[in-house]
Amino acid sequence: MFFRLSSLELGLLVFGIVLGTTLAGVLVGRRLRAHAEVLREPVGVLQAALLGLVALILAFGLTLAVGRYDARRAAVVQTANAIGTTYLRAQTLREPMRTRSLEELVQYTDATILLSSAVPGSAAARAAIADGEELQRSLWRSAGEALAGSPTDSAPRLYVETLNEMIDMQTVQVSALNNRVPTAVLGIEIVGAAVALGLLALYLAILTRGVVSVVLAAALVSVLLLITFDLDRPVRGLVTVPDTPLLDLRASMALPPAAEGPSGP
Repeated sequence: MFFRLSSLELGLLVFGIVLGTTLAGVLVGRRLRAHAEVLREPVGVLQAALLGLVALILAFGLTLAVGRYDARRAAVVQTANAIGTTYLRAQTLREPMRTRSLEELVQYTDATILLSSAVPGSAAARAAIADGEELQRSLWRSAGEALAGSPTDSAPRLYVETLNEMIDMQTVQVSALNNRVPTAVLGIEIVGAAVALGLLALYLAILTRGVVSVVLAAALVSVLLLITFDLDRPVRGLVTVPDTPLLDLRASMALPPAAEGPSGP
C-alpha cells in the first residue's frame, strides 16, 4: 500500500499521523491536568514501556530497509560485472555470431539500465524485463550456434558460462528490486510511533512541561520513518539505488571492441 504512494503523499501521511496524534495527546493532557496526581504514575510507566518497544520496532524496520538497499546495490554491481565479462568474451567468438552477440549485448545493457530506473511492478519495468528476456533467448541461440560451429574451441564454452551467469543475474536484480519491507512492519512502525508519542505528549502535558520537546521528537521520528520508507523505494525519493556501474559499462561499449575474433576456420 505505502509503496504505491508518491514521496509527497507518503510524507504528508506519516507527518499527519504522528504529529496529529502527538498534538491530540497534548490537548487531552491539558484537559486531564486536574487529575495529575492520579494519572502521573500509571501514564508515565505505560508511555516509558511503549517508547522502548517502539524504539526496537523502528530499529528493526530500519535494519530491514538497509539490508534490502544494500542487496539492490550489490545486484546492480554484479549484473554490470556479468554483462561486462560476457561482452568481453563475446569478442572472441567467430563471425557472424560475434557481431550479432555484441550488438545484442549492447541492447541488453540498455534494457537493464531501463529496468534499474523503472518503478518496480510498473509497466516500464515489465517492458524492460520482457525486452531483456527476448534478448536472452536470442543470445542463447547464438551461443548454441557458436558451440555447434566450433565444438573444440574454448572461447564459445567460456562465453556460454558467463552468458548463463548474466541471464541468472536478471532474476537476482528483479527479485532485489521487488523485495521490500513487509507492509505490516511499516504499518506497525507508524501506529506504534504515533501511539507512543501521543502518550508521551499526554504525560508531559499533564505535568505542564516539555510540550515543545515532544513535538520536536515527533518530527524527528517522522523523519526516521520517512528514511526507512525511502530506503525501500529504489528509484524514488532522496535515497535511490545508483546505476553508475551499468552506465559506465554502457559508455565503455561505445569504444571499439578490444579483442578481434578468430580469423581462421
